[in-house]
Amino acid sequence: MKWTEADIPDQSGRTALVTGANSGLGLRTARVLAGRGALVLMGCRSPERGRDAVRDVLASGGRAELVALDLADLSSVRAAAEAVRERTGDAVDLLINNAGVMAVPPGLTADGFERQFGTNHLGHAALTWLLMPALRGRPGARVVTVSSLAHRSGALDLADPNSTTRPYSSWGAYGQSKLANLLFARELDRRLRAAGADVTSVAAHPGLTNTELSANMARAHRSRFLDVGSKVVGLISQSVERGTLPQLYAATAAEVRPGAYYGPDGFREVRGGPAPASSSKASRDESAARALWDLTAELTGITPDPA
Repeated sequence: MKWTEADIPDQSGRTALVTGANSGLGLRTARVLAGRGALVLMGCRSPERGRDAVRDVLASGGRAELVALDLADLSSVRAAAEAVRERTGDAVDLLINNAGVMAVPPGLTADGFERQFGTNHLGHAALTWLLMPALRGRPGARVVTVSSLAHRSGALDLADPNSTTRPYSSWGAYGQSKLANLLFARELDRRLRAAGADVTSVAAHPGLTNTELSANMARAHRSRFLDVGSKVVGLISQSVERGTLPQLYAATAAEVRPGAYYGPDGFREVRGGPAPASSSKASRDESAARALWDLTAELTGITPDPA
């Protein structure tokens, strides 16, 4: 599949919310969608970096607005969802759940959840549910949830998702959060179709892409070894422009299938153009997806939508 940004149809009249839009995949996604005519709401945790990112998109001729959003704080997620619904008049065409943290040291979110599970999965699930009335308000709306190759090594521990009784592993927690992303995207798709909603849920992954995640991980661990490793990863990774293609494809291509998963088409899905991606057996476990859905509702205190 030789699909490029040039194949993205006109997005005029559409509104997209991109999380983690201040850098990397999120900023590139925002810039491209705005360049095709969409109004892009840029969800950012840091107001300063968020304002810089918005100026970047505006300078390229696109339309963009900042949305204060800290996915590690459910009160911030609620406030952001309320602000977006009010600002758009309940009309959101695209929600791209892109933000994330990777392999960070042990830590908790504002609500006491393990940081990676809480930020990467719980925050995005809560945001998706809270914005569903706005997504249903637009024909053909889509939710794109960004997972990772790391989901393949992830194991979902529904009895202890926050690593309170088992040893914490930074990579294990990251893999679990990315597996949760994929399980959630597929369960959301099943429930949307059962409800007859005109909203599509799909997932994507960027392969191995040179973003700030590796450098941020090294800084978080204060590790010179990881810092060197992040630089090596940067040398062998594909560019952000290439890494963003799968999620842009999932968000805009007419041939996208509900519940599908897209990634690079190269060797082991590390690099290349967008194409249907492979996923682990665990990511296709429908009973685990249902259990995760229910646990997510219990932990966040948010009523799932669709029920």
